[in-house]
Amino acid sequence: MEMHEVTYDDAQPIDSYGPGFFRVAGQVIEGPMIATGTRAVGWGGLEDVEPLLALSGAVDVLFLGMGADMAFAPPELAAQLDAVGIGVESMATPAACRTYNVTLAEGRRVALAVLPL
Repeated sequence: MEMHEVTYDDAQPIDSYGPGFFRVAGQVIEGPMIATGTRAVGWGGLEDVEPLLALSGAVDVLFLGMGADMAFAPPELAAQLDAVGIGVESMATPAACRTYNVTLAEGRRVALAVLPL
């Protein structure tokens, strides 16, 4: 099996996460967070819909990390994102971070919105 080093070019993957925080490009963000290939910022959580809707046209899919356990996106949130052309994939936060990093390395137009563990 041939191994290849993962490269992100200029994109910023999730470096690590832990109880209540995420680390992206050396920056620690406490609490919920939104990340795209170019930046990561604090987020107000599931009720803070505007920053997610603002991703319309820039991303094709949003990975939604729901915390330590798998949970579905609130139906209203999923409908709002669908209405602006953003697919949403809900999963536990660790899986969302891993999936985001893999698809980011593929050069895809993805974003991540995660609730901390």
